[in-house]
Amino acid sequence: MTSAHTEIAPVTAAEPLPDALPEPAGAPIGFAEFVALIAALMALGALGIDSMLPALPAIGDALGVTLENSRQLVITAFVIGFGVAQLAHGPLADRYGRRTVLIWALVAYAVANVAAALAGSFALLLVVRALGGAAVAATRVATVAIVRDCYHGRAMAKVMSIAFMVFMVVPVLAPTFGQAVLLFGDWRLIFWMVAALTLAVLTWFILRMPETLAAADRQPISAARILSGWRTTLTNRWSLGYTLATTALMSALYGYINSIQQIMFDTFRLPAMLVFVFAGTAATMALANLLNSRIVMRIGTRRISHSAMTALTVLAAVHLALILGGMESIYVFSVLQALTMACFGLATSNFSAMAMEDMGRIAGTASSVQGFLSVTLGAIFGAIIGQSFDGTTAPMVTGFLVAGLCALAFVTVTERGRLFRSH
Repeated sequence: MTSAHTEIAPVTAAEPLPDALPEPAGAPIGFAEFVALIAALMALGALGIDSMLPALPAIGDALGVTLENSRQLVITAFVIGFGVAQLAHGPLADRYGRRTVLIWALVAYAVANVAAALAGSFALLLVVRALGGAAVAATRVATVAIVRDCYHGRAMAKVMSIAFMVFMVVPVLAPTFGQAVLLFGDWRLIFWMVAALTLAVLTWFILRMPETLAAADRQPISAARILSGWRTTLTNRWSLGYTLATTALMSALYGYINSIQQIMFDTFRLPAMLVFVFAGTAATMALANLLNSRIVMRIGTRRISHSAMTALTVLAAVHLALILGGMESIYVFSVLQALTMACFGLATSNFSAMAMEDMGRIAGTASSVQGFLSVTLGAIFGAIIGQSFDGTTAPMVTGFLVAGLCALAFVTVTERGRLFRSH
């Protein structure tokens, strides 16, 4: 995963307008530690996905999965659980606080990984993967809410960019981590290691991060309040528009994650290159977020994200043309995919901050609704892209092209045709 807006969705008379909220006080702990802890929390979900990639063939063989595309369900089940559960975590975080929700969620995530390590069937593994995704979804909702509690606008985009930069170290290392674990044990050991790392982050969080939600801002859990929060989130033009744009791009990301193992094993027949190609694309995303953190305060979220979204679409179109022309190689694929993912990073980190700009009063609920849409729908469309794998990279790259065009359409409507503005 920003500039001020003037249009705000209707709120009830008892609620002040979001832009009337006081200026956030900033991080409650040292800035560097705050960003690192936020990144570590966010990274647990990514670790649960990316470390599995080298193990998918072994999981399939051990649990009797005969169709290669069916192995992707290990990823899809986790991501769908991750997306759907955000609807529950948001109201809970607004009622009981970010800290309480995160503590219980991390305990549940550790337990789910232990259960996955002990699973004796593919069906049971998918169930506990979905439950694990549902638990760790709190790290997406509550961390965004924590950052919004402490920052807003371009400052929030800057914090999120730095956090994403640190967070992207996990996709760089996770496949290598998974592959290394397979040298010393079977695929079950990966789940044991994820559980152990989850407990380590939980300990750090308990010891260092105080509650960031003020007692006066806690919201009661009621159907009326939750529906009101959903309505506010879904009727605010900036929130809905940039969430839909993020959803489109997330579809392409999940299509890539679902497909990359088979692309490297079956298309290019270079299984040993999986960790390097995946690390390369993750590294460019990390560098893009570092760049964003350095320039967003000066250039603005719109110019950066709109330019990145446009570049992503053009790169996907060029890549698809090379595929159809028979001119793709592992080197062409690696370079173009790395550049595409850099654009993805620049676009989505700013989209997320812009979607949250007017949501200060209901940050937890808004983050949960936005996360539900972008992750769940992204996972569904990403699964469609993954299941379309036909032995070539064309379905995956077509997914990026269609996603870029859809994101461009959503942003154009949201901005009423005024793209690339500086504010």
